[in-house]
Amino acid sequence: MTAPLKQTRFKIGGMDCASCAAKIDTAVRRLDGVADVSVSVTGASMTVSHGGPLPEDKVLQQVARLGYGIVKAEARTGGHASTAKAHDHAHRDHDHEGHDHDHEGHDHKGHDHGVKPAGQQAAGSTHLHNDAEPGQAWWRSRRAMLTLGCAAALLAAYAIGHLFPVAERWAFLAALLVGLVPIARRALMAALAGTPFSIEMLMTIAAVGAVMIGATEEAAAVVVLFLIGEMLEGVAAGRARASIQGLADLVPKVALVERAGGTVEIPAEQLGVGDIIVVRPGDRIPADGEIIEGSSDIDEAPVTGESTPKRKSVAETVFAGTISTDGVLKVRVTAAASDNTIARVVRLVEEAQEAKAPTERFIDRFSRYYTPAVLVVGGLVALLPPLLMGGDWNEWIYKGLAILLIGCPCALVISTPAAIAAGLATGARRGLLMKGGSVLEGFSKITAVAFDKTGTLTQGKPVVTDVVAYGRDERDALALAASLEQGSSHPLAVAILGKAEAEKIKVTPALAAKAISGKGVEGSVGGVAVFLGSGQAAAERADMTEAQRFAIESLNGQGKTVSVLVADGAVAGLIAMRDEPRPDAAAGITALKGGGIRAVMLTGDNRRTAEAIAASLGIEARAELLPQDKQRIVGELQREGLKVAKVGDGINDAPALAAADIGIAMGGGTDVALETADAAILHGRVTDVWRMVRLSRSVMANIRQNITVALGLKAVFLVTTIAGITGLWPAILADTGATVLVTANAMRLLRWRG
Repeated sequence: MTAPLKQTRFKIGGMDCASCAAKIDTAVRRLDGVADVSVSVTGASMTVSHGGPLPEDKVLQQVARLGYGIVKAEARTGGHASTAKAHDHAHRDHDHEGHDHDHEGHDHKGHDHGVKPAGQQAAGSTHLHNDAEPGQAWWRSRRAMLTLGCAAALLAAYAIGHLFPVAERWAFLAALLVGLVPIARRALMAALAGTPFSIEMLMTIAAVGAVMIGATEEAAAVVVLFLIGEMLEGVAAGRARASIQGLADLVPKVALVERAGGTVEIPAEQLGVGDIIVVRPGDRIPADGEIIEGSSDIDEAPVTGESTPKRKSVAETVFAGTISTDGVLKVRVTAAASDNTIARVVRLVEEAQEAKAPTERFIDRFSRYYTPAVLVVGGLVALLPPLLMGGDWNEWIYKGLAILLIGCPCALVISTPAAIAAGLATGARRGLLMKGGSVLEGFSKITAVAFDKTGTLTQGKPVVTDVVAYGRDERDALALAASLEQGSSHPLAVAILGKAEAEKIKVTPALAAKAISGKGVEGSVGGVAVFLGSGQAAAERADMTEAQRFAIESLNGQGKTVSVLVADGAVAGLIAMRDEPRPDAAAGITALKGGGIRAVMLTGDNRRTAEAIAASLGIEARAELLPQDKQRIVGELQREGLKVAKVGDGINDAPALAAADIGIAMGGGTDVALETADAAILHGRVTDVWRMVRLSRSVMANIRQNITVALGLKAVFLVTTIAGITGLWPAILADTGATVLVTANAMRLLRWRG
């Protein structure tokens, strides 16, 4: 039996695009002892899987030589860092070597992000990727400094050329070297690390070739444009990264904790399970916990996107990062800072970005062959017309060099991961967790959704739906029942007590109250002997009329549980209860149907109850099912050609969740299903299943737009270059301009509201 792989996680500074990730992946994968590598651009992280000891110093050196900041983050054991399904990883493309698009050199120069300790930058590195420190303005980054320096040198060259024409060529050559030397060194480092066909290599060849045919001025200008494009790309990538980091920043840095009869302020990260914290009106709650004193409207919008505050009181749970708007609360901490809802969401999204979508894997494989093909085409354009048709050598070499720049695959390679990362981030900020690009892409293909009933389509707890009184007021009947149930934790008792509280009914304690096994509960309330229990047990204590029996049957026919109240030997009332649908369940089912998606309810509940709930929601029902039956039905739907998502609690529905194309956990952030399903809906709204589908469709449409822009601009400039209409300047704009357009288009997804 193969020993489980261990995992070591690193934080990487300076990655702006999939190409950066591909270079790092390729370089680290070449090291002895490394079994697998997962790199997340937006998460700024890398997870290395290894069977034995990992040569960490070599990993640090290999990445630092490429010019990125790197520091060890944490070690993990067993399984993949990503929580996406195992098959997601099985298909991950490991041959990133050809990812020419390696923007690494993309002058991500100032990418350090401050994560790299001293000594972890290789001696020969150009440091091109060291970005601004956290919180520092982008224009103070090393990359921006290089860009501004190169632009200043170009302007100086124009001035020198105007004043001293004899020195013009040398001035432009000097301006070119300011930007090209760092780019060329990064091209060399990438080639030595296993990525010979990088954007830096294409840029270097084109610039050197331009100098050789006397186009030094254009070469210098092209390098400046290249650096500007890369700088803008870095700014866009920083925005995507900040969208997730902004979620983590929602948790306050300090907390008021009860200590020795008073309160003291401590760092929130030091809170431990069991601590009692005080939350004042307007404060953000610093930890996940349970309210033990007080009540308040809780604004959960920062975490779940829910616009309306929820009233919460004793025994209800609250999430870190939410806001107590109008009351003082005492909260018992239930999760440490590293395991609160927001921390887990951030961690899951970072890991999800390491699991590639099928489209992204295809683009990766395509780009592996694309850049060498561009080099070949550029070479043929430069050589064949002069050799075979007597064309001018300078003219056709110039066109060949322009084609190298047009062919840079930056925009193409970033088109998919940029949109995927933005989609994952915006979903997470709205309580829609999808664990990987494959899952996000898969939602767009879903054609059927199978729902569990209890706790998914319904609230998961019974509520009183009907109170029918005989010979007395309905409030009196409810008061008698609530008096008997005081102190009980049975779900039906909790429902009756909740109804009495909602109706503001005064409940007096029952005397000599006791439970009768399998029948109900009895006692004395205000001198009246009272019994509350099943219809059969009540019939043993009091005569029932035909109308009363008919009423019980009618309520049972609606899927409701009926408790009969007997007072002084006569039937005093009927109390009907049912686990009611969530308020948005019907709207959620309607939305799915409107989107062409079939909805079906799978439940272990009795057929009568299931059909009653299904009829109210407009969904087909399969009832009285065991877990294996649910799994079988999911398989039947798939054999009909449907792509099936299964929504449940992730525990007793585990077989069906595993069998489905996508398993979705419904519920709060503490649900164990959050860790096991492919996707999770944090605030338990049925309509969010449709929102996930809509988000996925928006992301896939964005990807199609990006690919069209990337390839369309290249096709246009390829034709105009060969026709002699455009040259090196438009060629580099075709690449860096398209890259910026594609990235900006992907970032639009961060504003998605659903």
